[in-house]
Amino acid sequence: MNITDMAFWTPVILSLKVASVALILAFIFGVLAARLMTKYQFKGKVVLETILMLPIVLPPTVVGFILIIVFGKKSYIGQLIHMIFDHGVLFTIYAAIIASTVVAFPLMYQSAKNGFLSIDQHIIEAARVDGNSEARIFFKIIIPLSKNLLITGAMLSFARALGEFGATLMFAGNIPGKTQTLPTAVYSAIQSGNMTLAWMWVISIITISFVMMLFIRVKEN
Repeated sequence: MNITDMAFWTPVILSLKVASVALILAFIFGVLAARLMTKYQFKGKVVLETILMLPIVLPPTVVGFILIIVFGKKSYIGQLIHMIFDHGVLFTIYAAIIASTVVAFPLMYQSAKNGFLSIDQHIIEAARVDGNSEARIFFKIIIPLSKNLLITGAMLSFARALGEFGATLMFAGNIPGKTQTLPTAVYSAIQSGNMTLAWMWVISIITISFVMMLFIRVKEN
């Protein structure tokens, strides 16, 4: 097999698609969650934030197991999805996206939270005094002032989503051309003894991850 074969490129393209969608979802939910958690004080906040950060420390297989329970055919969510779309999400590309989003979310959330907390509150209060709405303050002041950390969080989230293995394997499976991402493809190649193909995919994911991390380092300096 060479680098022009579709058998090589299919997991690469699928991984990039899954990671890209997961990045968008993690960015949206991570930024919104960070805004709510930094703006409001309420009972149980510490517990809720701990739950939000759990995917970063839980074994990926545990995350995958929880996703199966939450979205499985016997769950209310799974039954609702099946009723609306006439099929479930297990062992589909949607499962891969959900798994990648869940494990990438804590990185985006923490980066966004750190960015929001780093803003001088006097700037925000002055904007309120001038009559700016909360939405305008958020999009015109908070987001621009936090952009460096938001970009860092986005790149880390993308890299994490791209490298997700355990939760994806359990929840989405390892179906070639359908749910087989780069990490699961490497696993299959090693299992079958095709070390050449495994190396090609390993080099691909290392290269993509290196570019992401290099971009972050350049932005920081």
